[in-house]
Amino acid sequence: MKAARAVVDPIKKVAEALEEIELLAEMGAESGAEEVLADIEQLEAQAVATIDKLEFQLMLGGPNDKNNAYIQVSAGAGGVDSCDFAAMLYRMYTRWAEGRGFDVEQVDYTEETEGGIRSATIHVRGPYAFGYAKAESGVHRLVRISPFDSQSRRHTAFASVDVTPEVQESVGIEIDESDLRIDTMRAGGAGGQHVNKTESAVRMTHIPTGVVVRCQNERSQHKNRAMALKLLKAKLQQMEEAKRDAKMSKLYGEKGEIAWGNQIRSYVMHPYQMVKDHRTKVERGNIQAVLDGDIDAFIEAYLKQKK
Repeated sequence: MKAARAVVDPIKKVAEALEEIELLAEMGAESGAEEVLADIEQLEAQAVATIDKLEFQLMLGGPNDKNNAYIQVSAGAGGVDSCDFAAMLYRMYTRWAEGRGFDVEQVDYTEETEGGIRSATIHVRGPYAFGYAKAESGVHRLVRISPFDSQSRRHTAFASVDVTPEVQESVGIEIDESDLRIDTMRAGGAGGQHVNKTESAVRMTHIPTGVVVRCQNERSQHKNRAMALKLLKAKLQQMEEAKRDAKMSKLYGEKGEIAWGNQIRSYVMHPYQMVKDHRTKVERGNIQAVLDGDIDAFIEAYLKQKK
């Protein structure tokens, strides 16, 4: 229903704007008043903006684009700076999703003792969440004066972003219990006394593929296991689609090692401030705004380029 309204509502707004423009034009022709011109121009601009947005949304025609998404951020090369960078990206995607009106739920959050996070996953729910967020999959690079370096030297750190669509149960991904290794542990980070003192966190490994997922959000180990299995099925489904789709497979393969030479985007804080997407060449000078979730320009440029 939400996905349908995301298309129908803009069409209604454009139709209403066109009707109002026609009415204002008739009034202006009869009275000769030029005051209506400003109103007509404003309505035209609004209608064009709505059409542009709708056209872009209709570009999201992939089989899973309308689905919810899981966004996982993991630290890479760069030591504690990479863990801090991963935490910055986790915050960026959370704020971006909330800014678009999506529901955001934390699935996993593994802190690093020296600072930042080792990995974290959020469940983003809303129309076309995966269609938009899929543009962020890849390796991200940070260049800055490290706050963890006593000599204040410039450091480069890397983190990876993996975006997976939430698949419907009807998709039919079957997993043999004998192919799973399930480990339980105490949850790390915030979560309350119960969460931290009981083995409620679940790490699930699919032995044939090596895919590993982790969930620690729920207080119940049973609920965490169910969520981990759901996320694992989503990842396996994405892998199957990658095998059938040569372009997707190539994209997945380009992700590579979480280190130099594989980055899709660079966030430079020193010696200048700039965020540059290496795929589309889109640049932004206000790095703080980007880290606060203002990433739509990068997402839209990438999706238009792929289209």
